[in-house]
Amino acid sequence: MSVTATARITAVADGRGSTALPVLESEGPLALRRTRSPDPAYTRVTVVGAMSAPLGGDRLAVEVLAGDGARLTVDSAAATVALPGAGPDAVPASYDVRLRVGDEAELLWLPEQIVSAYGSELDLTTRADLAATARLVLREEQVLGRHGERTGRLSTRLTVRRAGRPLLDQQLAYGPGAPGGWDGAAVLGGHRAVGQLLVVDPAFEDGLPAPRLLGPCAALTPLAGPAVLVTALAADARLLRAVLDEALEGLLKETKALQER
Repeated sequence: MSVTATARITAVADGRGSTALPVLESEGPLALRRTRSPDPAYTRVTVVGAMSAPLGGDRLAVEVLAGDGARLTVDSAAATVALPGAGPDAVPASYDVRLRVGDEAELLWLPEQIVSAYGSELDLTTRADLAATARLVLREEQVLGRHGERTGRLSTRLTVRRAGRPLLDQQLAYGPGAPGGWDGAAVLGGHRAVGQLLVVDPAFEDGLPAPRLLGPCAALTPLAGPAVLVTALAADARLLRAVLDEALEGLLKETKALQER
C-alpha cells in the first residue's frame, strides 16, 4: 500500500534575534524534530525517517518556508533509501521538496544522501523560490546503489527562482530507463556518488568566483545571478561529502570577505 505524506516547516524571525517555528507538522514517514544547532544563529530542524520510505508508489513532500529575516537549517538524521514497490506493477515513487525563502532570510538545506536501491524508481523534484535578498545553501547527494548492488532508476530536477526570475533549472537521470550513456566515460565514468552544492548569496553581486576545477571530478560554476553551483562525482558517499564540504567552507569564506568590504 502506497503512502502519501507532506511535512511542513515554517520559520519566522521572532523580533529578538532568534527564529521561531510556528509550524512543524510531521506526517507519515516524515517526522520533524527541532534539534540543537551547532551555530546558535540558526534554528535547526532534522527530518527523521519514521518508516521505510519511499517505496514504489509513495508520494512524499517536504514544504519549508523561511519567512523574512529567519535563519533556518534543515537536515536529516540518516540517508533516504529509495526501495522497490511491492509487486511487478508498482509505479515510481515521488519526493517533492518545496522551499521558500523571504527577504533577508537564510535557509541551509542539508539533507543526507538519497540512495537508489536496485529495483527502485524515484522522481525527486526540488523547487526553491527566493526573495531578492534571500540566502540559500542547498546540498543534494545521490548514491547509485547500495554497497555491491546496481542502481535503481533515479531522476532529479532542481528549479530555483530568485525575485520571480529563473536562476537554475536542471534535470538529471540515472539507471535503467535513463537516456543511453548515463554511465559512460563522459558522464559518470563509473562513479556511484554524485552531488551538487548551490550557494545563492546577494554578496556575490559584488563579484562572483571564477569557474574552476575542484579536483579531478568536481567543478565550480558561477551562475547568471548571485549564485555558484558546485558539481562533483566520487566513488562513494564519504568522498563526495568531503569534496562538497571543502567547497562550501571556501565559498562561505568568500562571501564573508565580500560582505566585509
